[in-house]
Amino acid sequence: MTEIECLFHLHQELDRYSEDELHYISRPGVWSLGQMYDHVLLVAHEYLDEIEACASLTTRSAAGKTPYGEELFRQAAFPPVKIRLPDEMNAPPNNTDSADQLKHRLLQLVERMEDWSSRLDQIDPTSKTEHGGFGWLNAHEWYRLVGMHTRHHFRQKQELEHQLP
Repeated sequence: MTEIECLFHLHQELDRYSEDELHYISRPGVWSLGQMYDHVLLVAHEYLDEIEACASLTTRSAAGKTPYGEELFRQAAFPPVKIRLPDEMNAPPNNTDSADQLKHRLLQLVERMEDWSSRLDQIDPTSKTEHGGFGWLNAHEWYRLVGMHTRHHFRQKQELEHQLP
């Protein structure tokens, strides 16, 4: 499933939930489906911002990925484990957007992805920015990371669906 197909899949899946289900929080510390969607959207835009930064760089970098980053890209997937960020980076995502708002945001993200997809080959692969855990990534790698991160949350989505009343 391509990066954009992942986003269209999430878009279609929104039709399965009532607004109450979308915002349902089963217990403290567990996100709602709406919060998971918000998180996926925010992170994808952060990664696309990094592509934009790579495109504007005039310096080149020979720096590479961390060992964890190398393994992540070798597998083309996040490991099948829950990842908890430090508390200062782990503020709960927004839980107020309706399904229609989330659909609109997903379509906006797809447009931005399509725009960058058509320009990725024009960006020097030695133009890199640093990811805190994965090391130095170029525009193509940031783009791939959108799909890897989105697919990683498919497991969480299934768990949240099983917790719905």
